[in-house]
Amino acid sequence: MYQLRKVQIPVLPDGTGEIRILHISDLHLTPSKRREIAWLKSLASEKPDFVISTGDHLAHPEAVAIALDALAPLLEIPGAFVFGSNDYFGPRLKSPLRYLFGHEDTRIHGAELPSHELALALISRGWFDLNDAAKTIKHGDIEIEFRGTDDAHLNRDHYSLVAGAKRTDLLIGVTHAPYARILTAMANDDADLILAGHTHGGQVRLPWPGGSKALVTNCDLPPWRARGLTRVDGQPWLHVSAGLGTNPFTPFRVACPPEASLLTLV
Repeated sequence: MYQLRKVQIPVLPDGTGEIRILHISDLHLTPSKRREIAWLKSLASEKPDFVISTGDHLAHPEAVAIALDALAPLLEIPGAFVFGSNDYFGPRLKSPLRYLFGHEDTRIHGAELPSHELALALISRGWFDLNDAAKTIKHGDIEIEFRGTDDAHLNRDHYSLVAGAKRTDLLIGVTHAPYARILTAMANDDADLILAGHTHGGQVRLPWPGGSKALVTNCDLPPWRARGLTRVDGQPWLHVSAGLGTNPFTPFRVACPPEASLLTLV
């Protein structure tokens, strides 16, 4: 059952009207994902001000057209994107136990995917490419900078290309995999909010007092931050989407339903 997570985040200057951001991630689209595609299309009815996609759109060599169809209503709304590892390489069969015991030095990649084709198509529809790039926009009376990185899980991130002290009313970092090096660098630049995906919320979560607990994050993010909105010691707010899809070879979630998030900045 797909869920829309709704969160308020206090990051705007006093007297500023609210801003609504639809955060989507980890679509992992294939031709068979009809229910996911239909639900994704329905999210346009929420009428967000912006759409941010934090990567892993693809899971099939022919999924670019499928992704563009699934995103079509949302592409009418201002938006931006970064890529994850599964925008560059297709899925392969591998043991889920690898995620429990670590596999940083033995990554297994599938066939190359048409990421460049997807990027050009999204750009042509007006979305901003934030892979190691930044974009400043005006919304009402405030100036917002979106500052992104390419996928850290594949070591493609080059935050130094966009680094620098905060220069706008609001600085939002965007990345696929929330590795500590990226969170620290964005915090050092006084980012207000960081959006990420990649973790699938743990994908398998255990029952726990107050909800459920992720076993893994597939990066160096602590498992307790695998899903939703968190903050540590005055650092930027971090919102991690549990995402909508899964690797086609591990098509299950436990206590972690697929989701998108409507973030209301106040």
